[in-house]
Amino acid sequence: MEVENILAELISENYLNEERFAKMFAGGKYRMKQWGRIKIINELKLKRVSPYNINIAVHEIDENDYLQTLEKLALKKWQSLKADQYILREVKTTKYLMQKGFEVNLIKTALQKIRSKE
Repeated sequence: MEVENILAELISENYLNEERFAKMFAGGKYRMKQWGRIKIINELKLKRVSPYNINIAVHEIDENDYLQTLEKLALKKWQSLKADQYILREVKTTKYLMQKGFEVNLIKTALQKIRSKE
């Protein structure tokens, strides 16, 4: 009974707030670890955050900033694979960015930009 009262108090004082947690988690993982949306969404699901709050949290990430981060990571990985063959570079860069949680269609667009500059 006492635990329920304490939890009710924490919720009413806004100390326990799932939406705030989801926003902070998503923003932090994106800024600090440069995770993509897919990885952030999956991690929030593992933490049993509601789909509504996951959606809010993911939409807090600025789209232009997100694309710039993706392109920066893609270029860095691409350049680190100079010794590899062209196809292998593309595969390794794509796998790396997918592990980071970025969307495949955005990865393809970023790689097309890199190839057009070479």
